[in-house]
Amino acid sequence: MQPPTMKASSQPGIWQDHKKLFTRTYPTAQGQQVYNEHFRTQKGKEYRSWNPYRSKLAAALLKNIPPFNLTPTSHILYLGAATGTTVSHLSDIASDGMIYAVECAPMAMTKFLQVTKTRSNIIPLHQDASHPDRYRAFVPQVDLIYQDIAQRQQADIFMNNFNTFAKPETQGILMVKARSIDVSLSPQQAYNQVEHTLIENGFTVNAVKILTPYDKDHAVFLVQKKT
Repeated sequence: MQPPTMKASSQPGIWQDHKKLFTRTYPTAQGQQVYNEHFRTQKGKEYRSWNPYRSKLAAALLKNIPPFNLTPTSHILYLGAATGTTVSHLSDIASDGMIYAVECAPMAMTKFLQVTKTRSNIIPLHQDASHPDRYRAFVPQVDLIYQDIAQRQQADIFMNNFNTFAKPETQGILMVKARSIDVSLSPQQAYNQVEHTLIENGFTVNAVKILTPYDKDHAVFLVQKKT
């Protein structure tokens, strides 16, 4: 029996089969797993499954986040690359672009470097996202800024990087970890606090999606800077 046919989603570069997401494998990474994902071949092309329980961006897509600036030629600044699960799927999509991936944890970076060996569109940066001045020389103005960092000042870190590396049309995806901001606040209060901070500093919040059931106490913010 042939597997169901995948269809292009509303977000370019992503395919969907009901609630399952896929990206077309980066050309030089065919057949190479990053996190035990499975592969599917359709019309002679290889696709990788994208697990929303392992990737908050996949969860956000299944929660119907609006389309954002992500094309085959996109330049992306990724803050909090960890071991490379989500970065690898962005690498699939922005196959002719470039991803500048910042990660400060040594163990995570060691694993992440294995992912970058077969993906020439990823530049790993072993840096602290709290100090964009330290990697400013390596990162140009980008089309998309993505952040997934568990720190109390995550909104400030995001805004600082956005103000450093954004073009006028740049969009930002901020994954907010409520419990990292203040455990005394409810998740909704934490999200409201972040939204207020963003708006107060000249950002437009285009969408907010709670990531339940894929991730507890997490929300995704799609934003851009007012011009």
